[in-house]
Amino acid sequence: MSTQRPPEGILCSKSHEWVLDDGELCTIGLTDYAVEQLGDIVFVELPEIDSEFAKGEVFATIESVKAASEIYMPVGGKVVEINEELINAPELINENVWEKGWLIKVKCDTLSEDTLGLMEYEDYREEVA
Repeated sequence: MSTQRPPEGILCSKSHEWVLDDGELCTIGLTDYAVEQLGDIVFVELPEIDSEFAKGEVFATIESVKAASEIYMPVGGKVVEINEELINAPELINENVWEKGWLIKVKCDTLSEDTLGLMEYEDYREEVA
């Protein structure tokens, strides 16, 4: 179990992605639980900037020593930034999923509608326990 505490306001999806809305952009990453299950991350494929995705669409692929996994959008939006450090250092996800291991930042169009079905972090951890 990770000892890292998530930032206040994190919402999680049943498919193990997290989203944090700062009022302007939504930062998206993979939950600590998912990373624990995957093991050591060895490769990350991220989308291009200006790509647009609907909630539930695959936007990235992550490979670990155990498996390859598709990552789904927890909210819809346009990619405005990717975590380029992960391309050469995917292990940053294992080190800190909340600060160093975020995947993308998106401009969300319908955030209030898209957050339906997302859970507060504590509820998510209970669900996956």
